[in-house]
Amino acid sequence: MGKRHAPRKGSMGYSPRKRARSHIPHFKAWPEDGETPKLQGFAGYKAGMTHAFVVDYRPTSTTTKQEVQIPVTVLEVPPLKVAAVRGYENSTYGMRTAGEAWARSLDDELERRLPIPDQGNPDGGLKILRKKDLEDVRVLAYTQPKLLSGVPKKKPDLMEFRVGGGTMEQRLDYAAGLLGKEITIRDFTREGVMLDVASITKGKGFQGSVKRWGVKLLTHKNRKHRRATGTLGPRNPDYVIRTVPQPGQVGYHQRTEHNKRVIKIGDKGEEITPSGGFLHYGVIRNPYIILHGTIPGPTKRLVKLRDAVRFRRTEVESVDVAYISTQSKQGA
Repeated sequence: MGKRHAPRKGSMGYSPRKRARSHIPHFKAWPEDGETPKLQGFAGYKAGMTHAFVVDYRPTSTTTKQEVQIPVTVLEVPPLKVAAVRGYENSTYGMRTAGEAWARSLDDELERRLPIPDQGNPDGGLKILRKKDLEDVRVLAYTQPKLLSGVPKKKPDLMEFRVGGGTMEQRLDYAAGLLGKEITIRDFTREGVMLDVASITKGKGFQGSVKRWGVKLLTHKNRKHRRATGTLGPRNPDYVIRTVPQPGQVGYHQRTEHNKRVIKIGDKGEEITPSGGFLHYGVIRNPYIILHGTIPGPTKRLVKLRDAVRFRRTEVESVDVAYISTQSKQGA
C-alpha cells in the first residue's frame, strides 16, 4: 500500500499571502511602445460575465477562422478625469517625484478621497517640470463612480497612469493637454488589441491549511483533528520553516493577468445588459469594454488596465463577433 503523502499545493512566489494594501491595484512596470505620446492605462469596474460567439482569431488554434463560443467579461468604463500631471526624476535611491501640476477645477467628490492641493494656476507647476531632467511623466486620474448604478459609492478612486511614447517634451505636452479633462476608453485602446489587467481577488477570510494550501486530509483514526498539517517539521531545526502550510488569509490578494483580448468596446450599456441586469451589479449605463476570458475579483471590483507588456505576436484589427448573450443571469 502506498504511503499516505501529498505535497502541499500553491506557489511560494506569492508569499506572504496577506491582504492587499489597497483595493486599488498597481502596476510595477509599463511597456515602452510607440513614437507618439499616449496614455498607457485605464480603469473600470467589473460588471459580470457572459458568453459570445466569435470567429476564432488565434492563428495556431485548431479552430482558427471558425465560429467558437468563448467566455467574456464585461467592464463598465465611465470616463476618467485627469486631476494632475506628475514628473519623475532619477535620484540615488531610484525615481522620485520632481513636481506636480494640478488642474484648476476638480470635482467636489474628490475631497472624499484626499485633501485637494491648492488649485491655483497649473502653468507654474508645468513650468517647473519643464526645467527638470525628467525620467518619466505620469498623470493622476480619478474615476466617477457617481455615474454608475452598480457600484454603491461616491468616493472616487485616484490612481496613476504612465504617458509613454515620443520624447519627454512631447509626453509632458500631451499630459498637460489632458489636465482637467475627461478621457474615455477609446482614448486608451481599441478593439482587437491585447491588454493586461490587475485586480484584487475575492476575499475569503482566515482559512485552514487544507483550503489554503490543498494539503491532504489526515486519516479518520488521527487523534483530535483531520484538517491540520501532519507535522510542522523535524526536531532540528527547532523552528517552523516558512514553507510549512499554515492557516491564514485567503483571497483579497492583488493578481495581474496578461494578454486579454479586447472583443468589443461599446457606448450603449443597454445593448449588453442581460435581462434583469448583471447578478449583484445591475444595469450598465456607461461605456463598456468586453474582454476575452476571466478577470480576478468579484463584481463591482475596480479593475486596472494596461497595454500588454509580454505580447509579441501580430495584432488583430478587430474581432468578428457573431453573437453576445444577453440572457438572464438570475437563474430563471
